Amino acid sequence: MEADALIHPRPVGPTLAIMQPYLFPYIGYFQLIHATDRFVVLDDVNYIKKGWVNRNNILERASAALFTVPLVGASQNRRINEIEISVTDKWQEKLLRRIHHAYGKAPHYEVVLPIIERVLVRTDLNLAAFNVAALREVMSYLELQTQIVESSVVDPGRARAGQERLLHICAELGAGRYINPIGGVELYDREIFAKRGVQLNFLRSHMPEYRQSVDKFVPGLSIIDVLMFNSIADIRQMLDRYDLI
Repeated sequence: MEADALIHPRPVGPTLAIMQPYLFPYIGYFQLIHATDRFVVLDDVNYIKKGWVNRNNILERASAALFTVPLVGASQNRRINEIEISVTDKWQEKLLRRIHHAYGKAPHYEVVLPIIERVLVRTDLNLAAFNVAALREVMSYLELQTQIVESSVVDPGRARAGQERLLHICAELGAGRYINPIGGVELYDREIFAKRGVQLNFLRSHMPEYRQSVDKFVPGLSIIDVLMFNSIADIRQMLDRYDLI
């Protein structure tokens, strides 16, 4: 690990984070999972077009290249767990071919490809379930022990929104600490969380650079890229490279 890498002890008491189910998300998402005891997948909020729920980037021709999972009847008026993935157009085969061309010579291609294949051959093509399955596959490979739970299970009534819903989910799961990505620092109030018995922290990721198949590093790609070029031990070191503020 580099000198500026920070090792964070597991917090005392249950720690929680809540995020939408992104598709093979970037490593910062997995840093958040790694920092928590329980990770709530926010599967019952409205789908957002051009977000990261059904698309991400891999490395092609020395730059970030978007791949997209096609959906049936996707609408911003529907919840993520109400949307289905298309069964037409053989998109799985096309994506696997792209991944082979992009990463066929990567050092960990042979062990990582089966992880992706197990997700793509799923017969349950509910979008939320699909993405949660992808998260679980990556977590299993990296030996992450965080418990995954869906918000539709914890809080099926959805009677609250925004900060109040987060606090309600924290209460339902007995959380003593809630960690949010740094982008939410202006959205959530530490004092309000503290009054409910929850410590609020924000995670600021130190995005690691690593050797890719190109001369100039391309940052912020899907976890697929990280897995292809790095060992489990190296990735686990990357997962500790963040600040809690």
